[in-house]
Amino acid sequence: MIRHAQIGAATLPAAEDVRRAAERIAPHIRRTPVLEADVDGRRLTLKLEHLQLTGSFKVRGALNALLSGPGTGRVVTASGGNHGLGVAAGARLLGVRATIYVPQTVPPAKQRRIAATGADVVRHGRSYAEAELAARTYAAEQGLRYLPAYDDPDVVAGQGTVGLEIVDQAPDCDTVAVAVGGGGLIAGVSLAVGTRAVVGVEPAGCASLHAAVAAGQPVDSPVDSVAASALGASRVGRIPYAILGATAPQLALVDDRQIAARDRLWEEFRLAVEPAGAAAFAAWLAGQVPGDHACLVVCGANADWSPTGESR
Repeated sequence: MIRHAQIGAATLPAAEDVRRAAERIAPHIRRTPVLEADVDGRRLTLKLEHLQLTGSFKVRGALNALLSGPGTGRVVTASGGNHGLGVAAGARLLGVRATIYVPQTVPPAKQRRIAATGADVVRHGRSYAEAELAARTYAAEQGLRYLPAYDDPDVVAGQGTVGLEIVDQAPDCDTVAVAVGGGGLIAGVSLAVGTRAVVGVEPAGCASLHAAVAAGQPVDSPVDSVAASALGASRVGRIPYAILGATAPQLALVDDRQIAARDRLWEEFRLAVEPAGAAAFAAWLAGQVPGDHACLVVCGANADWSPTGESR
């Protein structure tokens, strides 16, 4: 059970903030489609958010934060890849210069796409946490705005717009399952989907939300998974954790072998996604997502791809 975190209620977004975010970012993003299907005799809906601009839902939160925060000509962030790409693309749309810190382990495809937006890319450290510390230090020294990847109310509200679209596009779904890194997506979606059950899926080697639940507060946790470039937050955000204390989602764990379900997404639907994008599907296949009609968020496709069982 997620306990209520000690954080000022005024800092937490609500469902109305998600609705305002949807209006704010609508001119700039794609309303991604859903795909209804039967797999193994069970009904499901896939929310194809990997077809979003930048190949990930992250651009939603980045744009909402850039549009609703203080005006700035330059922004700094740190990212394992997808958030950095979202900030870089959003900044380009709005005429803002972006500096993106990434760890040395960032997948080349993600670094290449960030650089292609015109953003400045700085490689630092072996982990997201090290890159984040360096980025925050640089932003403070230069007097620049730092835009968090998930621990920010405007970012959370922006990510929640995925949930609003699900409610409209798949009104019969009774459960929504999403992958969890730092918690921004699951927190936002939890605000948006009303009484539907929400399941947060983490890789067994990158389980910051599970660690926080066990400790009763966000704590540092190991990062070791094939999905680490997208779900490799070592600590769940304080703001997402506080929201989840009220919305009470269910949690699921999948190992790297199960995440290889992305092969099945290709075989069944010709969906080529990064490992994180298959996490919710993996949990559903393993029977960890309840309900008669689940909607699974396919959250990203920003990695060089080939089926796991084939050599590159």
